[in-house]
Amino acid sequence: MRAAAVLVTAVVFGSTAPGAFQSTGSRGGTSTPQHVETQRETPLDPERLKSAIDHLGTVDYDVRTAAARSIRRAPVATVVPALIDAIANHADGYVRFRALVILSGLNDSRTHDVMVQAMSAKNDRLRAVGYAYFESNPDPLLVSRLLGALETESSETVRPALTRTLAAYGTDARVREALNGLVIKGQDYFRSAVIEAIGVAKQDGRLQDDAVLAIGKIGDKKSVETLAGLQRTAPRSVQPTIAAAICLLGINCSSHQGYLEESLKFSMETDGYRDLLRASTAGLAALGIAGNADAVTQLIDYGGPSRDPARAAIALALGAVALRNTPFFLKVLQARPDPKPATVLLGEAFDMLEEDLAEERFYVTVRRGYWAAPENSPARKLAETLIQTLDF
Repeated sequence: MRAAAVLVTAVVFGSTAPGAFQSTGSRGGTSTPQHVETQRETPLDPERLKSAIDHLGTVDYDVRTAAARSIRRAPVATVVPALIDAIANHADGYVRFRALVILSGLNDSRTHDVMVQAMSAKNDRLRAVGYAYFESNPDPLLVSRLLGALETESSETVRPALTRTLAAYGTDARVREALNGLVIKGQDYFRSAVIEAIGVAKQDGRLQDDAVLAIGKIGDKKSVETLAGLQRTAPRSVQPTIAAAICLLGINCSSHQGYLEESLKFSMETDGYRDLLRASTAGLAALGIAGNADAVTQLIDYGGPSRDPARAAIALALGAVALRNTPFFLKVLQARPDPKPATVLLGEAFDMLEEDLAEERFYVTVRRGYWAAPENSPARKLAETLIQTLDF
């Protein structure tokens, strides 16, 4: 996990010695995103490309980030074969993982087969990326294999990615049957991932928040009776989750969202209510992921001037929206007079999260938006701000 307080330098490949990486600024510094963007196709000779791949595994975050940037900006025809070789053969397991993540964003036809192979890797990180890739790049021919993995995969860092990917194939009766069964018989950690992925309500202590939100995600208005009952009996720390679920059902959303704002404000101003704080930010995040612009705006407005512990909780909630509904998040951000506070919060969220593949997808979306937008347009300026602040 990256340290949230680290200052990440904006590094570009310059006229340095082979394998060297040069720092030219820091987050919020003077290096311009326009300068970074002009290096869309920066050739690397074989020695420098190998050095860049090797540096993907260094403990120095600045150097690791510079290496990833140089690889992304090199010609695909040169980079892809080198990444594939590193994924298969590099001695450093973390380098193999990071190479696989970067490959996922390069839109190359060879990526599919590499990801299929990754699903059988001994390295947990590689398996997780392999499974997760097919959540957003579905291949129905893999359903049988994914179901087979459900019987054998036991890693707590991999299984959530597997279950979320299977949920993307929910029209398949075999998948629905398998995941419904896991809600009843699985370990709590795994069951929580299943509940989040497929929206099955199972209320038993620690899983109650997930189950309540799942009711809202299902969207059946008849469930409001269950939620109304919970409002009368559930502890205070669960009430924001119930409010978010009712809002997701489309019932009296404005008042329930108002409650979420009030509970967030109260928990920020009053010591000893961290559970309420987490529930309030998670509830607003759920609404934001569902396309509620006001919820995202509230997270940004309260998060901008905040301090820890509230700031960390708000940043993580905002990060969840950005990663789970990137196009919508960018639309909301573009409409703000000053996107900088939100991008700073997002940078802090990315520092805390271990969502490498989702962050890579976010990066790809931002880059594509940059090149698709007219010069000097709000969309391009926002992309520039994100690229500079997040140090892509």
